[in-house]
Amino acid sequence: MSEKIVQTAGREQLGEFAPTFAHLNDDVLFGEVWNEQSIDVKTRCIITVVSLMASGITDSSLSYHLQNAKAHGVTKEEIAAIITHATMYVGWPKGWAVFRLAKEVWNETSPELTDKDRYQNTIFFPIGEENPYGQFFVGQSYLAPVSTEQVPVYNVTFEPACRNNWHIHHATSGGGQMLICVGGRGYYQEWGKEAVELTPGTVINIPANVKHWHGAAPDSWFSHLALEIAGEEASTEWCEAVSDEDYGKLK
Repeated sequence: MSEKIVQTAGREQLGEFAPTFAHLNDDVLFGEVWNEQSIDVKTRCIITVVSLMASGITDSSLSYHLQNAKAHGVTKEEIAAIITHATMYVGWPKGWAVFRLAKEVWNETSPELTDKDRYQNTIFFPIGEENPYGQFFVGQSYLAPVSTEQVPVYNVTFEPACRNNWHIHHATSGGGQMLICVGGRGYYQEWGKEAVELTPGTVINIPANVKHWHGAAPDSWFSHLALEIAGEEASTEWCEAVSDEDYGKLK
């Protein structure tokens, strides 16, 4: 049996002003519901965080429950995946608001032995390992799965000046890709159009059957979440590399 959860905040803050509310908070919500044994405490912490997020509550109560989730074993990688997954259903503004609080709670840093370590300490999502699709990139990139269920989400990180080849996400219906920029500075360009600068918070919607590339600026690491949009007869066609000459023309 897990350790019994005891809560006194209700009585401490509202005991005289609202004794019934204090009783319901301390004795019923936490005293009975949180101590009911059919669901483990870690799962209850996750459910509570998602429920508050869905309700748009991003004040001190959510900070408390994020801290509680961490105390009961929710890791930085897990909370990143949980918030990302919930964002797909409750909206991007809520996702960004919760991430700002979560970054304060899971504020661990890695020893800064390399440029990769230093950059890792500036972003919430893991950089991961060397990208297995590296043959389609100029320079070094990394890939880390954030969510592999329902909506697959991967964090792609580019070292400075790294970019992927021109490529096309084919589909006869639906399809395409979404990029959500989470760190550093980079570029996105569609064939025949000017390049667009990417910074944290930028969202790029890439239609199916559009030739494009994306990658880091020459002087900056860069990371984005990549979401493949479901489509019929979907496939990716990798094309030629972005030449040094064309890349060098970017501002």
